[in-house]
Formats: sequence, C-alpha cells, structure tokens
Amino acid sequence: MDNFGILGVIGWVLIFGLIAYLLYVGSMRAQGRAMKYSVTLIILLAIGGVALNTAGNGLVFIQPQERAIVISALSSVGYRDPPLNPGLHFIVPFAESVKRYTVAQQAYTMSKTPTEGSVKGDDSVAARTSDGQLVYIDATVQYQVDENLVTNLYIKWQDRYTDDFVRPQSRSIIYNQAALYKVEEVYSTKRVELQALITTQLKEIFARDGLKLTAFLLRNVTFSDEYAASIEQKQIAQQNAEKAKFLVELEQQEAERVRVQAKGLADAAISRAQGDAESQVIRAKAESESLGLIANALKDNPNLLTYRYIEKLAPTISTIFLPTNQPFLLDPKSFVAQPTVVGPITPTVTLPSITATTPITK
Repeated sequence: MDNFGILGVIGWVLIFGLIAYLLYVGSMRAQGRAMKYSVTLIILLAIGGVALNTAGNGLVFIQPQERAIVISALSSVGYRDPPLNPGLHFIVPFAESVKRYTVAQQAYTMSKTPTEGSVKGDDSVAARTSDGQLVYIDATVQYQVDENLVTNLYIKWQDRYTDDFVRPQSRSIIYNQAALYKVEEVYSTKRVELQALITTQLKEIFARDGLKLTAFLLRNVTFSDEYAASIEQKQIAQQNAEKAKFLVELEQQEAERVRVQAKGLADAAISRAQGDAESQVIRAKAESESLGLIANALKDNPNLLTYRYIEKLAPTISTIFLPTNQPFLLDPKSFVAQPTVVGPITPTVTLPSITATTPITK
C-alpha cells in the first residue's frame, strides 16, 4: 500500500469516527442526559474523512518500472487508454482503479534440478529428437512487458501471462524444434543453431501478445540412462582409438628417425668411400707424375741413380773403391755439392763387384 492508500484508510477512519460520535451522542440523549452535538467536530470529521478518502483513492503514483491500466466504470470499454506512465496521476475515486504491470526484466526457468526452476521439481522439457532419442532440455526465457502493448496484454492475459502464455509457448516451441535435429546435433554440433531458431520463433509469438523476448538460454541437455551409458562407451572407444592412433604415429616417427639415421650413416660411408677413392686417384696421379719426373731426370742424368743408391747404403760410408782398374777415388760429397755434374764414372757399374769399404772416422 502506497502513501495515498494510507490517506484513504485515515479518511475512512475519520468517517467511521464521525458515525460513532453521532451514535454516542444520540444514545446519551435517549437516556435523558443533556448532551449536545458538536457541530464543529462533526464538520471537521466529515470534511477530513471525505477529503482524505478522496485523496487516497483518487491519487496514484506509478513507479519508474511500472505501467498501469486504468479500470474505469465510466468508460464504455471498461478501461482508459493509454496506460499510465511513471509519475503522479488522478483517477475518479470509487469509479476507477489501476492495474499495474512491471516492465522490468523477468525470467522463467525450466530445469531438471528441483531447486532451480520456477516450478519446484523436475520441470525440464522432455523432447524426442529426429532419430528417436529422448532428451531433457533445461532452458531460461528472459522477457519483459512491452510498454506500448500493456493494454493488449491486459485484455488477453491479465495476470496469467506467465503461467498461461510464457511457459506453455516456450515448452511447445522447444519440443517442436528439438525434433528437427539428431541427438548429437542437439547437444553438440548444432546446439547454437537450435538456440537461435527457438529465439526467433519465441520473439515472433511474444510480440503478438504484448511481450518482448530479450534472451533465450538453452542451459543444459541430458539424456536417458541407456543413451548416457552408450555415449560413455562411445567416448571410451574414441579415446582408445585416439590412443592407438597416437601410438602408431609414435612408431612411425621412430621408424622415420631410424631410417633417416641409417640413410645418414650410409651417406657418410659413401662420402668416405668416394673421398678415399679420390684420394687414391690423386696419390696415383701424383706418383705417376713423380715417376715421370724421375724418368726424365734419369734420362738427362744416368749417374743419378748410382748416386742415390750409394747415398742409401749407410750413413757412415764416405768412400767406395770400385775394382774397375780405374785409379780414382769416388767422393759422394762431390755429388751433393754439384748433383748435376758427372765425373769420370763409366756408365756401367757392376755393384756386386765391391770388395772393400773403408769407414771414415769422424
């Protein structure tokens, strides 16, 4: 009760007080007691009661979140249009009254959990999918009264729009739209699409009856015990398959690693073999060139071979006597000083004819 309603109550109290005063004075006079009516008191009680009653029943204040329909006995249709907006208004006392409607956000929840829904107990929507599976859908409908269609809502539903309109319309649309999808689509792949489709249809139906849908929330989807068990088994099978796939990929990676390692070792062996072969070719070529140079040198210096032989005999031999009836002494140091000069040595030397050597003591 607002402040103006209290004024009306006070006004009625004054009127009843006036009536009681008149009856009391009349009773006293009937008993022969000399008692006069107080005209001033009677006037004050009468005027105060009527004024306060008129103010209490004629003034109404509409809150910011409210709109009000004026129910009028003075109108041929039974109400005044347009609805009252927030603020202070005057209506005809005793001939008119107001019906208030909140335009604030409201929510209606249907849930399988007994303590969550607007109705106590399991209030989820039981629906059958296109593949014949039974699902239980929890949903919340958020809406508000359209301030421009308050009169229309009053005419159609009065105070019954939540229980007689919002609830049955929402449940019917959820049930019908869920039947268009398979069970896997309802709870996974097309859940968002299903929610959007239900939202669109609810907006259209609510708008025709003076309500605005602000949101539809598809909160949860549950299944029968049998189907829930089959889903669990399927998920276990999928997990096992993923695990087996992972192990196969791991084995393939290990085999690839071994193959790459073996190929690297083979490539390294081939590279070493090629390097060895090339090295041998290079050495052979170098030896061939060296032999060619030696051959050319021997061709130009026939005694050089003799010198090299003598040089290799012993590091302590300085002089060699040759029994060729040649009275000369061969000094190897002369070959070192002038390796290209050839002395009186005969071209043919018979090495096994050496008879004596004389060591040189340093």
